[in-house]
Amino acid sequence: MPNTTPAHDEKIAVLTFASVYPHYVTKVVKKGRTLTELHEVIEWLTGFNEQKLEELIEEKISFKTFFERAKLNPNAPLIKGMICGYRIEDIETPLTQQVRYLDKLVDELAKGRKMDKILRTS
Repeated sequence: MPNTTPAHDEKIAVLTFASVYPHYVTKVVKKGRTLTELHEVIEWLTGFNEQKLEELIEEKISFKTFFERAKLNPNAPLIKGMICGYRIEDIETPLTQQVRYLDKLVDELAKGRKMDKILRTS
């Protein structure tokens, strides 16, 4: 599978977190998971609590800024597998990989995976 392209990476970098967040909410709630669980997963990955997320959504920051401000969980590299046609561990652009980490966690939550499995511990 080819790696991401510069155009693909740029498209992801300029996307706003605020534009994608409602899709995360819809995806997990539709599958019977809660907003609290979604926030727990996002906080595990980024360090952003619910109040901070609301501020970042209000600010309409890009994913680039979102992940620049995040304190990425040291266990994030344990997130592996396929998402959107890309193998996460093979993505070379750090920002694109970080966004795909988040996508993968949301996916696992929506698929009913147990929280202790989603929130990887070493």
